[in-house]
Amino acid sequence: MVKTEAGSSGKLLLANRSMRFSVGCELCYRVTVPTTLFLNVDAQRTGQQTVRADSFNLVPITPVEVHLVSETRNIYRRVLLNPGDYEIRYEAEVTSSPSILDAATVADLAVADLPFHTIPYLYPSRYCESDRLRHFAWREFGGSLRGHELVDEMCSWIHQKIAYLPGTSQLETSAYDTFTRRAGVCRDFAHLGVTFCRALGIPARFVSAYGWQLKQSDFHAVFEAYLGGRWCLFDPTRLCPMDGLVRIGVGRDAADTAFATFYGLIEDSPKKVWIDRMDATSDDALEWRALALSTTST
Repeated sequence: MVKTEAGSSGKLLLANRSMRFSVGCELCYRVTVPTTLFLNVDAQRTGQQTVRADSFNLVPITPVEVHLVSETRNIYRRVLLNPGDYEIRYEAEVTSSPSILDAATVADLAVADLPFHTIPYLYPSRYCESDRLRHFAWREFGGSLRGHELVDEMCSWIHQKIAYLPGTSQLETSAYDTFTRRAGVCRDFAHLGVTFCRALGIPARFVSAYGWQLKQSDFHAVFEAYLGGRWCLFDPTRLCPMDGLVRIGVGRDAADTAFATFYGLIEDSPKKVWIDRMDATSDDALEWRALALSTTST
């Protein structure tokens, strides 16, 4: 059941049905010298994503600092690891109540009218060289489409033109590399979507998430574009339903939202990542349309 509510971008269809997920990950590290590790694996707490319960365990027990970034709602954990073997496990039960939008009514804003907190997401960044792809973006997408329909057209282009091939990109791979090589993974697809948006004057940011129904469970990457006064989700990979995303972190690109960043020396084992639906029924319809996980502009 849905209800219609007027919004700044036109009429929005707001879903009444909430969805419950169990998410988590296991990470194993061997540390050879004293190393500072930053983690960004916690599910965000927003107006439409509620963490009902969560736990974080580090073996052997080691002090952990936790920091919430109020502007993005990202949760970072910092821990100093001495040489040895470590096991990290994060688990959470999350209720998601996404807004399903009428895509035809979700418009973009002129750059002159954008709120200032979105301006940093217009600029080129380490992995999103929007200045290098500006001419292509205007030639390919600078036609009659606007707003959500324009960004969706960009996602369709990425989905059709870029091959999803695990193992074809590295940590250094940028959106421009993906554009020229025509291959990548979810991280690369999201970077290219962000880059196209910024090239056309639409603020866009990278999003890390737990993604339900991925064929190979892993951390997933999508992006958000600022349209109609809110951040709208997009996934050029089309690998999981839009309402099957549990948001972890947002930032200019993957450098801001890496699940693990360390300063020292670490050897890692294959990670385990999971997301399970806790309240699924046989007649549930998966949502692939326009969607947002934030009731506000943050």
